[in-house]
Amino acid sequence: MPRQMKFVAFLMAGPTCHHYAMWRHPGTENRFLDPAFWETLARTLEVGRFDGLIFADTLSFYDETIMARGGQISLLDPIPLVAIMARATSRIGLGVTIPTSCQEAFAIARLLSSLDVLSGGRIVWNIIPSANDLAAQKSGKDTQQNDEPFDRAEEVLKVSLDMWKGWADDALVVDKESGGFLGEGKVRRTEIAGKYIGVRGMFTVPPSPQRQPVIMQAGSSPRGRNFAANYAELVFTLQHSLPDMQAFYADMKDRVAKAGRNPGDCAILVSVNVIVGETEAIAREKQAYINEMVDTRLSVAILADRTGIDLSQYPIEKPISQIPAVTDSLGCFNVTLQGTKPSNLTLGEAAKQFATSEFCPQVVGTPKSVADKLQQFFENEGCDGFVVTPTEMPGSFEAFTRSVVPILQKRGVFRKEYPGSTLRETIRA
Repeated sequence: MPRQMKFVAFLMAGPTCHHYAMWRHPGTENRFLDPAFWETLARTLEVGRFDGLIFADTLSFYDETIMARGGQISLLDPIPLVAIMARATSRIGLGVTIPTSCQEAFAIARLLSSLDVLSGGRIVWNIIPSANDLAAQKSGKDTQQNDEPFDRAEEVLKVSLDMWKGWADDALVVDKESGGFLGEGKVRRTEIAGKYIGVRGMFTVPPSPQRQPVIMQAGSSPRGRNFAANYAELVFTLQHSLPDMQAFYADMKDRVAKAGRNPGDCAILVSVNVIVGETEAIAREKQAYINEMVDTRLSVAILADRTGIDLSQYPIEKPISQIPAVTDSLGCFNVTLQGTKPSNLTLGEAAKQFATSEFCPQVVGTPKSVADKLQQFFENEGCDGFVVTPTEMPGSFEAFTRSVVPILQKRGVFRKEYPGSTLRETIRA
């Protein structure tokens, strides 16, 4: 069977996704507090045969400007939304982002495993090693800066994997006649004492049809890439152009192989912001219209939050290449620099461009030309698929599934039907 693309929809339970003017678009419904909205969106994506959807998450309001101007914030916990969307669908994968720094391993593993069982084996865990200091304080911690976040994340994941593997496939008996509920010796204890995590006891949740949640990771730093190479089945990356995609793709596949895994078992997904129009001119007008709505003050505030750099001390006319990268978020800052190299953008220009797609490609055009561009990225070893981000909600996803997906299906580079019932079956087909 020829290699086929994978698609994951990027979502947030709030006003924006990767385009920070999304909530201001006339076509955006802003029904993020309405359960029916999320149910309908999940069905739309499932009709489009998306592999899955992933909720990014924020645990705090980071900045007055970000709050006041409708930046990238979460107004709801995505976990109940995923449960609602699971009830409205039967095949699409459902992803949540949970930092390993703010919750204990057992609580994370139990929550994810319960969702995986109830969804029929369709959950993906997007692991992030740490939240920012404000989120840490809400979790009873003073700071995340000295926590060696990837080391802790690895321990949390290893404990979770051990607990998920603790149940035998035939452990749950439920035999009324004999009185046997669980098979003796079919559930083993987890006994792990690490530097950050210690667990002793039996895990309480039976395995799902896919055994355990799919693991996703989005680290861009060398440490993040190594973590993903060892554990991730899906890797979400922000890349500026095809050469950048190809370099990341080759590097990650090499790291996966060196980790002793099959490179085909780790799919690399690049973020794209798709804008579809009936003609090329209409599509470009749509792009210019939504991009012009971006608020520069909001853009600088969010870029400061992403990079960990106090950007308020610099004039917006300063070339961003001249701003020192003293930050704990070097991966994000390097992506920013990568996106500004071709035009030597100022801080204000870079922040505004960042706010339209986080320096990922805006793929703009007719359904055919959008399909052509995605196929170019895919067939030239830039990626295994895409994380699709919207500019209006739910219109971006409706236009994509109705106009671009059928073209890719006809060309044989995207599925017409789901291969099975679980997410792991879908991503490995």
